[in-house]
Amino acid sequence: MSQQPTAEFLDSALEVARQAARAAAEIINAYYRGQFEVITKADASPVTRADVESEQAIRKVLLAAYPDHAIYGEEEGHHGSGDWLWLVDPIDGTKSFVRGYPMFSTQIALMHRGELVLGVSSAPAVGELAWARKGGGAYLDGVPIRVEAAQPLEISAISFGNLKTLAAAPGWQTLAGFVRRASRTRGYGDYYHYHLLARGGIDLVIESDVNILDIAALAVIVREAGGVFSDLDGAELSLATTTVLAGNADLHAEARSAFAGWRGATP
Repeated sequence: MSQQPTAEFLDSALEVARQAARAAAEIINAYYRGQFEVITKADASPVTRADVESEQAIRKVLLAAYPDHAIYGEEEGHHGSGDWLWLVDPIDGTKSFVRGYPMFSTQIALMHRGELVLGVSSAPAVGELAWARKGGGAYLDGVPIRVEAAQPLEISAISFGNLKTLAAAPGWQTLAGFVRRASRTRGYGDYYHYHLLARGGIDLVIESDVNILDIAALAVIVREAGGVFSDLDGAELSLATTTVLAGNADLHAEARSAFAGWRGATP
């Protein structure tokens, strides 16, 4: 019989995911700012031994606890099938890791029949760990966190990540309007602006070029902190998701309406 996503099961799986993140952190921190070879993958992104070895460590922990679960990892791909799928990016932000600044993280999420049900986001270089499971609230270093209460865009802070696709689309002018109206704009990127959003440090995050492995765990954390997390079209996340719109409910709704049709007409 297939396991069910009960609170008890998810609490147990969350602890396993935290153990996996800690195992990865030991490897990553041993390499960070040291000497290591950097290989360029087919998509022009870098990969190091730290990426490969930390994903192997994560897979070892997860499969020891759940040998029947499938895993989709950034470095070793998708293995297994069934109702449960672990999504793993051992070092999200490898370019930052390679260049010696701490804007990188380990992302581990669990999906049940297409629904994201738990996530762990570990930033080993700064010792920051966030986690959440469906219905259990969100935590940063063991402390409960919540998104900031709704407030007008004019007194809100927006952070942007990768925007290459949006920059080439009609929605770029919509973004310009948000920039003009917002109180503050930042470009924290990677895991950091999602941690800030979940703990009430900023109010809206917009990205147009991501991979589901980059954001799956962060989506669970933001949602359990009281935020709304979708793609730029307002759609639910899937393995094919490449954009993000995340924030408190009011700002998310305003932005979702403003960005409707942001790509323009399809040729």
